[in-house]
Amino acid sequence: MRLRRAVRPPAALTAALALTAGLLAGCGGDDGGPRVVNLYNAPQENIDAIVRRCNAQAGGRYRIALNTLPRGADDQREQLVRRLAAGDTGLDVLGLDVTWTAELAEAGWIREWIGADAARARQGTLPGPLETATWQDKLYAAPYNTNVQLLWYRSDLIPNPPTTWSGLMRESARLKRAGKPHYGQVPGAQYEGIVVWFNSLVASAGGSILSENGERVTLGPPAQTALRTMRAFARSAAADPSLSNTKEDEARLAVESGRGAYEINWPFVYASMAANRPELLRNFRWAPYPGIDGAGRAPLGGGNFAVSAYSKLPRQSFEAALCLRDPESQRIAATRDGLPPTIESVYRAEGMTQAYPMRDTILAALRTAAPRPKTPTYQNVSTVMAVALSPPAAIDPQGTLRTMREQIDDALQSKGVIP
Repeated sequence: MRLRRAVRPPAALTAALALTAGLLAGCGGDDGGPRVVNLYNAPQENIDAIVRRCNAQAGGRYRIALNTLPRGADDQREQLVRRLAAGDTGLDVLGLDVTWTAELAEAGWIREWIGADAARARQGTLPGPLETATWQDKLYAAPYNTNVQLLWYRSDLIPNPPTTWSGLMRESARLKRAGKPHYGQVPGAQYEGIVVWFNSLVASAGGSILSENGERVTLGPPAQTALRTMRAFARSAAADPSLSNTKEDEARLAVESGRGAYEINWPFVYASMAANRPELLRNFRWAPYPGIDGAGRAPLGGGNFAVSAYSKLPRQSFEAALCLRDPESQRIAATRDGLPPTIESVYRAEGMTQAYPMRDTILAALRTAAPRPKTPTYQNVSTVMAVALSPPAAIDPQGTLRTMREQIDDALQSKGVIP
């Protein structure tokens, strides 16, 4: 089975690039101006407002410079990992996907949060998001935003949303017979989204992919149940013909265009519907993530702020990260960019009622959400699972399970795949 491999530049070129980046984006202050704390974060439309607020709060002691990473999560990770591996001092505060904490901490590329900084990062933070920032019982990042997937549906087509995947398939069949939009949009492309789907189905069936310490494959009967559910959905009336190419954004667009009756997606779709199809918004509703025999366990996502081990301004970087994720910063990110907060009190803050009418459903989902396996080799594990699960209509529950067990075991030992 052919797996994607990253093209690595020669070591000398990597070192030269890192040195150049460090010189260009260094700590600053030599001319008497404020020291520069370089923030590297995923694209976020209104994060510049948060940066401006924190710079004003710093009072000239330092200045945060925003550097935007590529849009794709794999590309974001690749850029950070290559520069950290080269010891690049031009990185200070790092916006991390929740699945990267173990990898970067184990490699020694990010600093542990201790003392007063750790206490401030933990204060009021929801348990699920906080757990994504830890590795081996140590805190390595401050949770900035969290995320859970929900069922988003058109109430004019589905008056009573089902609680199970089999119920969704029956609703699609009913709508198809009535000649109405009937597709259910789920992330079935060969990427992290299909792994998220599988992981939550396994958790909903009472199982897990890895042991709690991340060292053993624990796929068993719950995984077979998950695989059978995915295959059944992909072969049912619910499946859009483009399922095997669908990611979150394609799912959103399909429902906004009227082709989809419902979607499994993150809360950003609500703001998007309000902006792009306001006439559909009054019938655009939400419900808990579906399960196997009842309520399911929603996927847990989000982003955390870490401090690079190579930063020349660690004190200022910890202070900047704490400001970038404090309650007011999270309120701005939530109300303007649709990023659910990790600090529980923010859900009752000004503007949240209008921006997050589904906030109680999100909070309830966060209490039982299914995190992805925690392991330093998660990228390898995710890659082999995405290949094995795609396309979902071709899943052979027994054969696919056997293949995944073997390949994940290899991936845990960094065999057979280069992330």
